[in-house]
Amino acid sequence: MKKFTMWSIVVISMVLAFTATAKTPVPAPKYLSPCAMAQSGKVLYIACTTGKKALCVDSASGKIVKSIAVAGNPNGIAAGNAQLYVTCDLPSGFVCVIDAKTGKIVKTIKAGSGACAPVLAGNGKKLYVCNRFLNEVAFIDLATGKTTSRIAVKREPIGAAITPDGKSLVVSNLLPTGSANADVVAACVSVIDTTTNKLAKNIQLPNGSTSLHGVAISPDGKYACVGHIVGRYSLPTTQLERGWMNTNAMSIIDIGARKLVNTVLLDDIDAGAANPWAVAFSADGKTICITSAGTHELSIIDTQAMLAKLAKANPDDVPNDLAFMSDIRKRVHVNGIGPRSVMVLGDNAYVGEYFSDSISIVNLKDAVVRGSIALGPKVAVSEQRKGEMLYSDASICFQGWQSCLSCHPDARTDGLNWDLLNDGIGNPKNSRSMLLAHRTPPVMSLAVRDKAETAVRSGIRFILFATRPESDAKAIDAYLKSLTAYPSPRLANGKLSASALRGKKLFMSENVGCVSCHSSGLYTDLKSYDVGTKGELDREDHKFDNPTLVEVWRTGPYLHDGSAASIKDVLTTHNKGNRHGNTSKLSKKQLDDLAEYVESL
Repeated sequence: MKKFTMWSIVVISMVLAFTATAKTPVPAPKYLSPCAMAQSGKVLYIACTTGKKALCVDSASGKIVKSIAVAGNPNGIAAGNAQLYVTCDLPSGFVCVIDAKTGKIVKTIKAGSGACAPVLAGNGKKLYVCNRFLNEVAFIDLATGKTTSRIAVKREPIGAAITPDGKSLVVSNLLPTGSANADVVAACVSVIDTTTNKLAKNIQLPNGSTSLHGVAISPDGKYACVGHIVGRYSLPTTQLERGWMNTNAMSIIDIGARKLVNTVLLDDIDAGAANPWAVAFSADGKTICITSAGTHELSIIDTQAMLAKLAKANPDDVPNDLAFMSDIRKRVHVNGIGPRSVMVLGDNAYVGEYFSDSISIVNLKDAVVRGSIALGPKVAVSEQRKGEMLYSDASICFQGWQSCLSCHPDARTDGLNWDLLNDGIGNPKNSRSMLLAHRTPPVMSLAVRDKAETAVRSGIRFILFATRPESDAKAIDAYLKSLTAYPSPRLANGKLSASALRGKKLFMSENVGCVSCHSSGLYTDLKSYDVGTKGELDREDHKFDNPTLVEVWRTGPYLHDGSAASIKDVLTTHNKGNRHGNTSKLSKKQLDDLAEYVESL
């Protein structure tokens, strides 16, 4: 329990600060939320998403050299010799080009929905940007500001890194694709050949792999490493011991062979390392650093020892071996909360802490936190911010195996089916988005919880296996209630396309009947139905909660068991007998239009 002491002290001080100021009206707190790092020489460049700025920090002195305001929500940053490139994802994806010397924004470049993870080509002439919600990587010519190529990848590309020779771009995809009841449900790593501008290969990770984030490539260009969760979704969620429900991992990719070397677990037998996030190599390649954002740690890994041990091990055993890394890595508890970025300079790792607005400096040789850099003044923690912190925090979970974020990244879905104990054992249900959960009772697929507040408290007790004060649950409620829908990438300047407008007419028509259960506003009537979608694991008397269609484009797979990979599947192969809308007589074009409208909500 000693490793969680620092977090307890921080939370207590934050709660006291909040309580002391609650009676006096104060301006809304301005959090920075450092989420991404880049470096040039000894200067660290940091994208601060809620602070809407980029910071330039002298690593030697720890002083902030510049603070550069940017539009939108910056979520990624790349550094060249003279310029910075900051991706911003709202209201539409774009890149801010900043003069590194003056701190002035030179220009903005249009990207795409959910633009993130910018990577600068070695020659400085091209920028690669992940358009997360378009499921593509854009190649942007920096001289003209035009996108010259769009490479389709899998689902929600969110991290990227390029090999030293500039020939291969390695991309991590956040979530699995396809139905959730397939034999293998796992996200993949995409490798793009930048010499041909084509996808070279999608490398599937082990079954249950989800929530991929940062990618790092070894200095020799041989290996890529990516952190992620491995959900053991085929087991009923009766316990957490030994990674029964979720384990936390790092996968190693052989870039030349374009194949998975293996997946190692970052957890220990009795201590999870929840929510792997950012990865970085030391300049000599001898050390890999990876953050665990849920347990507020940095793992320092001996690269050669790991590769040598992998070469001798039975490859089938490694992804399940909780002791594999015990003698070749060190776990360091950082000073702050939510480490989501890391950069290695010399013998030190600089760890960006999302919820603390700070950087911990960790010496790699002795695995000790040597100092901390405050990126801004301390501010009072609002109820909503406290709730987001708790939602993301695995130190409140039994043995630190997972947080709420583990199964609901961005408070949405991990794409897996889970056999929760809410409705008995043996009938897994698809993970659902938390968006609008508090406004659309009852909750859970079988409506076994009367409201989201009940589900939050049950989740703390039966999923995190924890006992927490009521104030924690109220704070999580406040965070979830604050969620807003992200605009669909199918909208054009915020408006429905011609196809979607035709689909809207079909949706609203009495003949098709969608609107009778999914009326405008919340797009649900808050009732449960048997619409002919029962599977072999469902009981005859089961009826399923009618979900909101708001942001449904983002939350596949669909239906209670995740059996429908797409909205089009919901309208066709999973609508026998027209019990889920009268769609059987619609033409292919009409079905396309209807799906286009639904996916625009």
